[in-house]
Amino acid sequence: MLPVVYAVLAGLLMLPLLVNLCCPYFFQDLRYFLLVAGVAQRARSNGKRRPVRTILYAFLEKVQQTPHKPFLLFRDETLTYAQVDRRSNQVARALRDHLGLRQGDCVAIFMGNEPAYIWLWLGLIKLGCAMACLNYNIRGKSLLHCFQCSGAKVLLVSPELQAAVEEVLPSLKKDDVAVYYVSRTSNTDGVNSFLDKVDEVSSEPVPESWRSEVTFSTPALYIYTSGTTGLPKAAKINHQRIWYGIGLAIASKITQDDVIYSPLPLYHSAALLIGLHGCMVTGKLFLSTGNTKAIINMQVQPPKMFQFGLFFLLLQKPNDRDHKVRLAMGNGLRADVWREFVRRFGDIHINEFYASTEGNIGFMNYTRKIGAVGRVNYLQKKVINYELIKYDVEKDEPVRDGNGYCIKVPKGEPGLLVCKITQLTPFSGYAGGMSQTEKKKLRDVFKKGDLYFNTGDLLMIDHENFIYFHDRVGDTFRWKGENVATTEVADTVGLVDFVEEVNVYGVSVPGHEGRIGMASIKMKADHEFDGRKLFKHVVDYLPSYARPRFLRIQDSIEITGTFKHRKVTLVEEGFNPAVIKDALYFLDDKAEMYVPMTEDIYNAISDKILKL
Repeated sequence: MLPVVYAVLAGLLMLPLLVNLCCPYFFQDLRYFLLVAGVAQRARSNGKRRPVRTILYAFLEKVQQTPHKPFLLFRDETLTYAQVDRRSNQVARALRDHLGLRQGDCVAIFMGNEPAYIWLWLGLIKLGCAMACLNYNIRGKSLLHCFQCSGAKVLLVSPELQAAVEEVLPSLKKDDVAVYYVSRTSNTDGVNSFLDKVDEVSSEPVPESWRSEVTFSTPALYIYTSGTTGLPKAAKINHQRIWYGIGLAIASKITQDDVIYSPLPLYHSAALLIGLHGCMVTGKLFLSTGNTKAIINMQVQPPKMFQFGLFFLLLQKPNDRDHKVRLAMGNGLRADVWREFVRRFGDIHINEFYASTEGNIGFMNYTRKIGAVGRVNYLQKKVINYELIKYDVEKDEPVRDGNGYCIKVPKGEPGLLVCKITQLTPFSGYAGGMSQTEKKKLRDVFKKGDLYFNTGDLLMIDHENFIYFHDRVGDTFRWKGENVATTEVADTVGLVDFVEEVNVYGVSVPGHEGRIGMASIKMKADHEFDGRKLFKHVVDYLPSYARPRFLRIQDSIEITGTFKHRKVTLVEEGFNPAVIKDALYFLDDKAEMYVPMTEDIYNAISDKILKL
């Protein structure tokens, strides 16, 4: 009997080793799945409570447990949980008493990163209101569109954005919109001040009855993504989705003693849903500033920063290993930047992930495989139905077989990521009309009547089941951490009097993240190109990251069989004047005009002498 017992014990002791040899990522896969399952269970449990436990509940718990612990560090200012809580109480009261807001209303916020952004958001949750997070780079038509599709009737603006709001103020007033500067005074007719009203009211806790009708499906945020119409789309983020977004912070095992640093703007879902809300759950300090040098200069343990912050750090060349950073999280990190970053700054854990603001599927590289965004987790795949399908880039649509169904791609080939829309993986869509929401849905994918979310991204799964981001499809590219909608840029450039037709696309630049904007232009007959006029136009109407850096003048612009602009060849040819025979121009900020593109300029860009 004893030999049998010894044999069984020996087998049990050998089992982990055998599993590790046969399935080297089994235990990491299992650990990650259990973490994700725990996040989902916590979200479901919070949703079943009455009243429901929104992210506000997690924040108020921390206020009770550690009222004097620093919660927010911004430049030289430090705010505790109790201080932010009291200020947000005043915000909720001022919004209710002076602005007449009630639960279910929406307020648009148009401001940069500062403490006010955070306590305004908390005040809105306490009142049961939604917040529309406007990108502070947008202007004119885009700004009006983003505000209007959220359904907000109040706009809170940073005084620093006075010129931008004054440009659209007549249209806002025509729609009876109340506009307030987040300041104690206003020098713009038709715009009131808000902080003086906040100062007047009590900082005592607000009654729960003010938000008693809030459920998990109630819209909490509107976060904007690039739209195929050329204008940003307002992704609807409900209270349930906020809890799922926090899952990335929890899965990264960030503790209450850690510090999160984010150079991203708070209107960005990664900064707000993962960074700030992650702090509320785990009780960390949230460091919100645009200065990446603070990571090195401040001896905090450990800041968390997002991917484009890593690239900027490489360019700044700080003291390589004089820091206490242990973790970096984000998406879109190139493998070469990843390797160089770890080589120079030490063995910092890189948590690369894949997700989208409105999407119903996400991955995280919990195995630290350089270049990957995650891996096919067998257990996760059992509960979340996603696939990579063949996609025709020229026709801009999925490839279907003779029966009209989509075709799965084999391992090693890029394919369009789609995820089945279910109760577990919902797609809430966009505010301001159903057409944009419907465009993101794919029907009859693998069988009649099924419904999938179209991510619009091409991914690839290798033979070890690691997942890699390949490219975006359609009319969007990414530059300087921002999505650029080519249609919006083309519409803007097309307003110039000498332009007949425009085709906008993104091109790769050696040593740079993402793709930079380039436009192919067909001139009107009997008109001459005016580089100074076009420069002034794009500077006036487009944010810096969306302005085409390169122009290509063509006699005609090719279209596909479905009457869409042909871009693949243009993207491949790029902006090399030694290769392209068409006239090329470069946006020169110092000269304040588009100047002829020369080989000297091209070489300066390639050698990283000329900064873009």
